[in-house]
Amino acid sequence: MEEDIRIYVEEAPGQRTELIGPTDMGLSLMELLKASGYNIMATCGGMALCATCHVEVLAGPALPEPSDDELDMLETLPVVHLGSRLSCQIRLTPRTDGLVVRLAPGA
Repeated sequence: MEEDIRIYVEEAPGQRTELIGPTDMGLSLMELLKASGYNIMATCGGMALCATCHVEVLAGPALPEPSDDELDMLETLPVVHLGSRLSCQIRLTPRTDGLVVRLAPGA
């Protein structure tokens, strides 16, 4: 059974765009962002090897802890935030409904 969730992208303070994504296809947040027209390089294709899909999680449900590979890539970035994550490592599931993210500069 398909269940759509809502993800919000903060474009500017107070300005959010709602994206609707399916949870039955195994998509990552990176794939939803790219399909929605966001300019995300995703050079490595979602393997957590490049950090060009860096986002800042601003609000929403608790996410699973980042893997060691994801943490290693985040450490290579010049600027990280408390909520920094690689969007390729966040799977769209019913538990990610309501997530609010901001694209990192240069992502």
